[in-house]
Amino acid sequence: MSRTIRVHDPRGFPPEVIGKQLAPRLENLEGKTIYLVDCLFDNSDVFVDQLRQWFGEHLPGTDVRMVRARESWVDDPDLRARIEADGDGAILGVGL
Repeated sequence: MSRTIRVHDPRGFPPEVIGKQLAPRLENLEGKTIYLVDCLFDNSDVFVDQLRQWFGEHLPGTDVRMVRARESWVDDPDLRARIEADGDGAILGVGL
């Protein structure tokens, strides 16, 4: 990616941003394991729970696992490794 992008960060200082390709899209979610990650933002737990309920009603064949990050704004290598090893995808809940 050679385009320049501007990022506004509420922490008050600009982070170094490196563009990356998106993960390949799954053809469908039937029989897949999807992690719903509560990133500990305001109300993200509510959003993640509503999303879990939606999956239960609309895609019951999908194995949905709710997890929480240890801290906001900090990478959690153990959680990331667990999702990579056991999951087919993840949705990060960052609040409403």
